[in-house]
Amino acid sequence: LSSLKKFDEIKKANQAAAKKLVEDQLSSSSEDDDEDAEVKQGKILDKTFTIYTSQTDGDASELERTRQYMNEAFQSGAMTCLICIASVKRNQAVWSCCGCFCIFHLVCIQKWAKDSLFLVSSPLTDDDFGKKDYPWPCPKCRFEYKRSETPNKYYCYCGKVENPTVDPWLVPHSCGQICEREFKPSCGHKCLLLCHPGPCPPCPKMVTTTCHCKKAKAVPRRCSAKEWSCRLPCGRTLLCGQHACENPCHAGDCQPCPRVSKQRCICGRQTAERLCASPQWQCDQVCGKCLPCGNHTCEQVCHAGPCGDCPRSGKRSCPCGKTKFTLPCTEDVPTCGDSCDKVLECGIHKCSQRCHRGPCEICRQEVEKQCRCGKHTKRMPCHKPYLCETKCTKTRDCQKHQCRRKCCSGNCPPCDQVCGRTLGCRNHKCPSGCHRGSCNPCPETVDVKCNCGKTAIKVPCGRERTIRPPKCKQLCSRPPTCHHATQEKHYCHFGRCPPCRQPCQKTLMCGHLCPVSCHDEALVKQTGLHQSAGPWEQPSEPAFIQTALPCPPCEVPIPVECLGQHEVSPLPCHSAHPYSCKRFCGRLLDCQNHTCMKECHHVTKLNSSADGKKAGPECSQCEEECTKPRPAGCPHRCVLPCHPGDCPSCLQMLKIKCHCKLSVLYIECLKLTCADLKEKELLISCKNQCPKELPCGHRCKEICHSGSCPLNCSQKVKLRCLCKRLKK
Repeated sequence: LSSLKKFDEIKKANQAAAKKLVEDQLSSSSEDDDEDAEVKQGKILDKTFTIYTSQTDGDASELERTRQYMNEAFQSGAMTCLICIASVKRNQAVWSCCGCFCIFHLVCIQKWAKDSLFLVSSPLTDDDFGKKDYPWPCPKCRFEYKRSETPNKYYCYCGKVENPTVDPWLVPHSCGQICEREFKPSCGHKCLLLCHPGPCPPCPKMVTTTCHCKKAKAVPRRCSAKEWSCRLPCGRTLLCGQHACENPCHAGDCQPCPRVSKQRCICGRQTAERLCASPQWQCDQVCGKCLPCGNHTCEQVCHAGPCGDCPRSGKRSCPCGKTKFTLPCTEDVPTCGDSCDKVLECGIHKCSQRCHRGPCEICRQEVEKQCRCGKHTKRMPCHKPYLCETKCTKTRDCQKHQCRRKCCSGNCPPCDQVCGRTLGCRNHKCPSGCHRGSCNPCPETVDVKCNCGKTAIKVPCGRERTIRPPKCKQLCSRPPTCHHATQEKHYCHFGRCPPCRQPCQKTLMCGHLCPVSCHDEALVKQTGLHQSAGPWEQPSEPAFIQTALPCPPCEVPIPVECLGQHEVSPLPCHSAHPYSCKRFCGRLLDCQNHTCMKECHHVTKLNSSADGKKAGPECSQCEEECTKPRPAGCPHRCVLPCHPGDCPSCLQMLKIKCHCKLSVLYIECLKLTCADLKEKELLISCKNQCPKELPCGHRCKEICHSGSCPLNCSQKVKLRCLCKRLKK
């Protein structure tokens, strides 16, 4: 049982690890930017745009902005949650702002909304709490959402599907259905793309519409560009009522009339050239007309209509306003002699002077005044403010700093210090006033560029340290570090350029060009630089240095003849010199019978016209005996060493038995070998009677001869007849 339990635990752990590995592979931050991924991404984009491009006859120029959002959804690290400054993965729940289309983690935006609502409602009293639906803002664009709009579920971009499944053949966080969101501004049509991030593209539908001035005939146009101008003069009457608008057909109200005309001012005294759009104007002269009283003149600046009655006519009040007098306009109103009793600036006491002209004096009564914070009192003139030196110890609304204002009334002003806390990006500090809660995300964006700077992507500030630079399709423009004038074509990159693979092409000492790959920057392992202190010291990694290696020996095949001129073989140029082919020399020696048996060697030609097959002084000397064939029958060897030409005549004596084998004859070898058969027969004969016995029993009568004896015996013998009676 214990072994089964342990097996189940290990099985569950392995399954959890495998599930996590699959999720990591499906995340957008771990996708590889290889060619296969780019092909796959292109297919997904084409599938998303298919319905839209079918309405526009293949024109996708209006989809660039949407394409950018979708590329960021695929690109590793491009989609970043501005709240936690972390990558947004495929398998994470997200929320998209409808104002800026920025994507956040669902958990992060829920916490953001909760904190924002708490900070807004915390200064409220218990009576006010809950009476107003305070909004919360988007962290990026500050677009305000109601409390009821706080996201609590994970939806796809178009909002149709809750918790969309992770599909590697769809845009991350997309449901794959047609978007069908209303276009903005609303035109009555709906988006035709598949569920996608970012704003919907302009409406591609065709509608029939006329121009702004309604003069041209209605034509079919794209719904997103249905407002158009016929470029004819507008012709509408301007506000001046005299001229018509001469601008080309345009949207909205016509501009003010641009013509200039001579116009009188309101009072009619001056004439000036002014724009037709503003016919009424005032000059800077005082009216000066005599008023009905006949004593005063109108002091108004250029005006229309009658000047009105004299302002000094009728009943007028004394300065304090208690007594009214009816006097001619030429006389000033006298003071009444009563106390002024106007309320002074302090708002408490009244002026004690008699009715007077001009402003009242300051309040000089001594009163018991309380300071603004209410902690101290003091007798002093009423007009002087009383502020004590006690500093307020209350905490301001930031809940961090004290008020520290002298004699504070209790309504402490907002904290005037800058927050200054380091934002999540770790690059900037919060510029807002000191506040409670989390700081707003850093609004800055950073361009992550390739090495040459021609390709860049915008990422939220703080992500530039973790995101991979974009792939640049521009060729590397660095100067070559080897001896070549130009380097091999390769794309822009960081770090060192790849090793040069071009042929070296340096001129070698032999005159040929070096054909191997460039070796100006070869990595060479350094050995023996560091000596270990003892056996306890760990061996260090071998160090490599970059150095220029010399060109290798020239390997161009050169036809070279061997020393003995037996063969011509192609040898590498660096070793192209006469060589021994290891064969026998084979040159004909002076004896004209044998060849040189030395290994292939150099032969000096004594004569330029000499035969190339003739032995030279370096060849071996023939020490053999003469082995030429002797004349037939000569058993002797040539008395000379191996020599050219014919052998000399053999003068030795041959010891030969005669035909009958009884006598020994001494004959010159030359005579015997040169004789024909008859002469040889005579030379070998001893000239005596043949001792051989014939079949008949008699001795051969012939002289010593070769071969069998002839059967011609002529010697007479006695014979008897058959009956033995007669004898002859």
